[in-house]
Amino acid sequence: MAIVVTDNCRGCRFTECVSVCPVACFHADDEMVYIDPGVCIDCMACIPVCPVQAIFSADELPEDRKHWIAMNAERAATFPVIDTKQEPLPGAEERRAELGYAETSVTQD
Repeated sequence: MAIVVTDNCRGCRFTECVSVCPVACFHADDEMVYIDPGVCIDCMACIPVCPVQAIFSADELPEDRKHWIAMNAERAATFPVIDTKQEPLPGAEERRAELGYAETSVTQD
């Protein structure tokens, strides 16, 4: 099994996933993050913390996103490791809303 970052990450690059990763398997370019399948231990800690649902287990990856398995392996080998949470990209909140994952505010009484 592998854990895969898909195109929902593009333009956002929220890095909550990086902050929960125990093995530093994330790599980043100027648009998004990728997972190195040779380093990832398949703990799946990153999946539930992604605010744009960009991360999947390869077993649960929609058919139209299967190409991201190879893309992660190729791109991770090219870009540096990131192992700490970073600021999202400019426009990330707008991209999140566009994808339908707008953050909802909770009011307290």
